[in-house]
Amino acid sequence: MNVFYRMKKGTEYLNYGREIITDYCMKCAKDCEGRGNIRILDLGAGAGTDLQNCRKKLAGGGRSGIELWALESYAPNVEQLKRQGIQVRCFNIERDRFPFQDESIDFIIMNQILEHTKEIFWIFSEVSRVLKINGGCIVGVPNLASLHNRIALLAGRQPTSIRALGPHVRGFTKKDFVKFIETDGYFKAEYFAGSNFYPFPPGISRILAGIFPNLAVSIFWGIKRTNRKGCFIHILDDRFYETPYYRGQEGIAEQNRSIPSENS
Repeated sequence: MNVFYRMKKGTEYLNYGREIITDYCMKCAKDCEGRGNIRILDLGAGAGTDLQNCRKKLAGGGRSGIELWALESYAPNVEQLKRQGIQVRCFNIERDRFPFQDESIDFIIMNQILEHTKEIFWIFSEVSRVLKINGGCIVGVPNLASLHNRIALLAGRQPTSIRALGPHVRGFTKKDFVKFIETDGYFKAEYFAGSNFYPFPPGISRILAGIFPNLAVSIFWGIKRTNRKGCFIHILDDRFYETPYYRGQEGIAEQNRSIPSENS
């Protein structure tokens, strides 16, 4: 195991798939030409690397009128984003209503953030609300079905992408996420890619991730908002998953009304 660790050390930056993010952003920008300014929103933006990369890529391609927005909860990151001129809100994406009007965002980035969250129904409901029709969203997560995680399971060890004593509370695979995101037709997954390939060095990792994205360390989907009316949260209206998923303040009020009082 120490040999494998030494082999992969120094390749971790590939987990973030920076080029995958910017390439899909460029594709979506072409799809929304003629709409005026392009508004890009990063959920859990961290230090703002993906936003800055997208701005540079778009500007290099001759695109102007680029608005960068971020929702971030970690105070040091919020201050760093502000210093970069990014419009940022200190925000809890699992509980708060996104501070944007309906159908007002062209492109949304969610890179290495969903694995930290429980309330993915609420998050994607707000994404479905604020994203323009045919607007794009890029999602990147650790791959539960990566080669190194499969080997770990065969050896009776915990996959590195989700652990009880750790930051990740969700695990994702390609087919499971596509089933989730395409439920009831609010979104359409149109692109899939992988990045990094433990325990190989960067050059080999790039090649293997391109050939076998299902086995890569991180996996990415490019999804588009369809013209389906309403918000993603409504898929819970006729489905019960034995978990009290957050549905917004209206959902809480409805749930409370359904609980019988002691006098009833």
